[in-house]
This record gives sequence, C-alpha cells and structure tokens, in this order.
Amino acid sequence: MAHHFKIKKNKAGEFVAYFMYNSEAIFWTEGYASKASAKNAIESIQKNGPGAGTTDES
Repeated sequence: MAHHFKIKKNKAGEFVAYFMYNSEAIFWTEGYASKASAKNAIESIQKNGPGAGTTDES
C-alpha cells in the first residue's frame, strides 16, 4: 500500500489524521477531540482534494 491515511493520537491526546506515502507522513490535519472528527477530515480530503488547484506564491 503506497499511500494511505493513518489516525494516531498526539501527545495532547487529540486524534490526528496523517496522509502517508510508503511509511512517510506527507501531511497531517489539526488535532481533533474525537476519532470521528478525524475520520470526517479524511472523508473531506478525499471528496474535495482531487480537484484542488495549486497556487505558487514564490
């Protein structure tokens, strides 16, 4: 599985959704109080992400 999402608890006890490529975290969400909220964030990324554009501010 080259890429996948992983939900882990951070040191503050919050649930964080990580987007993994191989075994490296590419990006992650903010911390959420519930695992359900982290899962909702993943669903939102999957739904809205494919059409996202790129902005170059350099």
